[in-house]
Amino acid sequence: MRQVKKAVHIYTFVLTALISSLIGCKDERKLPILGERDVVKKTVDGKEVVDTVYNAIPDFTFVNQQGDTVSEKIVEGKIYVADFFFTTCPTICPIMKRQMVKVYNQYKGNPDVMILSHSIDPDHDTPQVLKKFATDLGVEGNQWQFLTGEKEKIYEIGQQHYMTTVKEDKTADGGYLHSGAFVLIDKEKHVRGMYDGTTEEGTQKLIADIKILLDEYKQ
Repeated sequence: MRQVKKAVHIYTFVLTALISSLIGCKDERKLPILGERDVVKKTVDGKEVVDTVYNAIPDFTFVNQQGDTVSEKIVEGKIYVADFFFTTCPTICPIMKRQMVKVYNQYKGNPDVMILSHSIDPDHDTPQVLKKFATDLGVEGNQWQFLTGEKEKIYEIGQQHYMTTVKEDKTADGGYLHSGAFVLIDKEKHVRGMYDGTTEEGTQKLIADIKILLDEYKQ
């Protein structure tokens, strides 16, 4: 009987340790910071230390589907997902938007999460066009912003900072060439993940990683 109790005690101890270990691993999960980085030297408490400065999304000014001018302040203190599209896209954009609706519905009403969809055809995609497009998708409120503006600024921020392919190409279907990437940005405006927005697998990975990133800020 004593041996049985001892075995049970050992089993309970091992099980508890295993659960604690698993919880600890879960708590320590963090997404990488992607993109370019610079190594800089600075003096802290009289000692020279080496620090890493990561690429960050710069300040921006665009116009949303309501016709309002918005800046980077709209995502201040939030994490967000960014992508690039155009409303007349005959290829991957309809697939991307169906997938992004799943992300939107999953985090709808969460004040810490936003979505920024940038049109790469601002000549056609006026605020009025974007508003109808958003309404047709079932988007309400300000959590999902559909943005237009100066074409050069949209292309610059897409290519140089969100690390996506964005360009005019008269040989491409619809006249534009762009990637199907969904880009996850943290509260410090660092890129923390890139996902294939044309696939269910990529979308579900994004949904899961948003939760990981939100949990990171709770620790």
